[in-house]
Amino acid sequence: MSKYVGAIDQGTTSTRFILFDRQGEIVSWDQKEHRQIYPRAGWVEHDLAEIWRNTGDVIRGALAKKGLSPADLVSVGVTNQRETAAIWNRRTGEALHHALVWMDTRTDDLVREFAKDGGQDRLRAKTGLPLATYFSALKLRWLLDHAPGAQKGARAGEVLFGTIDSWIAWNLTGGVDGGRHITDVTNASRTQLMNLETLDWDQDILNLFDIPRDCLPEIRSSSEEMGLGTGVLANVPLAGILGDQQAALFGQACLQPGQAKNTYGTGCFILMNTGAKPYPSKCGLITTLGYKLGNEPPVYALEGSIAIAGALVQWLRDNLGLIGSAAEIEALARTVPDNGGVFFVPAFSGLYAPYWRADARGVVAGLTRFANKGHLARAALEATAYQTREALDAMAQDSGVHIKELRADGGMVVNELLMQFQSDMLDAPVVRPKIIETTALGAAYAAGLAAGYWDSTDDIVANWAFDKRWRPSMAPAERDRLYALWNKAVTRSFDWVEG
Repeated sequence: MSKYVGAIDQGTTSTRFILFDRQGEIVSWDQKEHRQIYPRAGWVEHDLAEIWRNTGDVIRGALAKKGLSPADLVSVGVTNQRETAAIWNRRTGEALHHALVWMDTRTDDLVREFAKDGGQDRLRAKTGLPLATYFSALKLRWLLDHAPGAQKGARAGEVLFGTIDSWIAWNLTGGVDGGRHITDVTNASRTQLMNLETLDWDQDILNLFDIPRDCLPEIRSSSEEMGLGTGVLANVPLAGILGDQQAALFGQACLQPGQAKNTYGTGCFILMNTGAKPYPSKCGLITTLGYKLGNEPPVYALEGSIAIAGALVQWLRDNLGLIGSAAEIEALARTVPDNGGVFFVPAFSGLYAPYWRADARGVVAGLTRFANKGHLARAALEATAYQTREALDAMAQDSGVHIKELRADGGMVVNELLMQFQSDMLDAPVVRPKIIETTALGAAYAAGLAAGYWDSTDDIVANWAFDKRWRPSMAPAERDRLYALWNKAVTRSFDWVEG
């Protein structure tokens, strides 16, 4: 029998391929970054052809490191940056336009236009989502309006739309030679086109946005056999697809209602498992699909989405030259004992949950002559912790559940200063698992369950283990003082963009 399960992890800044064994341990991996394309302020794009080339490269790289071949894999899963919108020609396989990345804000005029009748929440009852530049539907509307031949081709079924999972799955299963045009319920739930109750594209919303159904992928569960791989993964079943944050929820074994995780990546995404029914939010959160395994009922989640987390560290590195590498941020922040009164609100793409303010922009508040680069570094890290608390406070208000601990994953969890400050802000333990690559692991679990590599979700729970736990040590009065100042700084970011 084949030995391993593979996971393609296509993220905002890079693509990885990771092989896992039955214990959920990493056997081999490879990674390759792709370009971030900024045509103008607020616009962010990716080259789809580059992403697919990199996907092939990292698959070959990870297999070669251990002398493996596709025959050594029982199945493969895909996890991906979720709301990034792709459009391509079914016959040629060529993209009609660069992908519009989830943080791209070019659809802000469309958001305002569609919010005039019924407000920002007019589609929330059906989709769980507010009208915002974040989600894919209006990105598709923009692409249909601006990519040459897109509207006509979409109506004829010649032009295909999908989030990045669909682009990867289509190419992986044959591309122009019969590739499967599919997505899973978690990614579909982030388009603002899928009805949370029916798990199908909603015709009323398609009519509202004037989007042809023929260009949309087939919606599948997160864990089932979806087609056979070709090329670099010839004859390996594609058996799992999960949006990256839902994959992390699954990989973190948050399989019971009330369990929550936070992924500290380019953005920051807090998900709480809420069980078998969609849970409407009154506090600015997103209601979304958690996962769906085969023919089993879907599991829903509440999500707090934060646009800028690790991306702020990258900005300090790339735009200001304050650090030479992201890893240097913790040492710089530790050169000062506290933030020196400095607060950094990274509303580069507006504010997501719980505010949903497209008019916000980034601000640094509390600057004095005393402030130095160490204070700025510390304020940048603390911003992630403050934003996480905002989302978890909203979850508690919506669900009545106060988390007992937060399971943390993603690249920033190696930053121990941040993890301790996060625990202090939440007044709750923060736990880092032994395997921090939980996004890829979740996709591997979905694919492995469908292929019988793991018997049940009990195996996922049994595999989960923690590496380190941080406990709160900050005095309550100091916690309240800092959080109040943060809230004051957030209000300073509002109403910057007029329109």
